[in-house]
Amino acid sequence: MSALFNFHSFLTVVLLGICTCTFLKMQFPALFEQRTGFRGFFWKAARIGERLSPWVSVGCFTMGVSIIFF
Repeated sequence: MSALFNFHSFLTVVLLGICTCTFLKMQFPALFEQRTGFRGFFWKAARIGERLSPWVSVGCFTMGVSIIFF
């Protein structure tokens, strides 16, 4: 089933995208200088990961537990 039609998979993909963009922005800041267009989407995801990092980490932990046990 596609991640677009399954809400649990969709949340997993979104959280992994946010975490990945945040990590890459910390390692390679030049990749995320452009704030518009297609690359602007990744800049926004990295910004969400930076600003809401406690909530994103709680979400990742909760998703990890739910994937392992459910």
